[in-house]
Amino acid sequence: MEAKDDAVTQIKSQPPEEVTIQLIVGLGNPGPQYANTRHNCGFMVVDRLAERWGIPLALEKRFQGSYGEGFALGGKRRLLKPETYMNRSGQSVRAVMDWYKLDPASVLVVYDDMDLPLGRLRLRGSGSAGGHNGMKSIIQHLGSEAFPRLRLGVGKPKGHQDMVGHVLGRFEPTEQAVLERVLRAAVEAVECCLQEGLRAAMNRFNPLDLSEPVSERDWPAPPAPLDPVKTAPGES
Repeated sequence: MEAKDDAVTQIKSQPPEEVTIQLIVGLGNPGPQYANTRHNCGFMVVDRLAERWGIPLALEKRFQGSYGEGFALGGKRRLLKPETYMNRSGQSVRAVMDWYKLDPASVLVVYDDMDLPLGRLRLRGSGSAGGHNGMKSIIQHLGSEAFPRLRLGVGKPKGHQDMVGHVLGRFEPTEQAVLERVLRAAVEAVECCLQEGLRAAMNRFNPLDLSEPVSERDWPAPPAPLDPVKTAPGES
């Protein structure tokens, strides 16, 4: 039986398209028994961003999660993996937001979605939880649905497998190549959001179907180079 979060104060939010993303949250469950499961896609993306940007993650008790921050792609970037287990993810996200006084629209949440097939990803500026317990918790703690999210398709259960067994199961060996393409695209989609904005990233990455190999020629073009004058470390 899942624990229920207490009611919290609503945070006023600006439209996601008008706010620079400052915190990237990857959802998942802590512990080796959950590593590399479908439900931990968000963790996988944040781990790759941390490695790519050279931002070490460490357990931060005040945030109830693994947290790291640093300068990347022209601004201050914060990464978070809640360690609260999925259905209490909102506690961790709210703790970081309150500490740094962040707008909900500046938080990008990355998570798995059974309503999308493996090989598809979807960026949106707002929306409901869609049945995802981690998102339910975040929406409850923020008192708002107006924050961007990146959903990674994991497909629906096959045969008689139940939903819990599906999302807490690991990817099949035959799915690994598709997963790698999705994780690569997810990292690039996040970077496109930071450099060109949410709308440009949606137009570039939402149409992708990565269920089959994609040639480099057909892969989305990288974001335009940042203007170093506008993105000096002291200006974020």
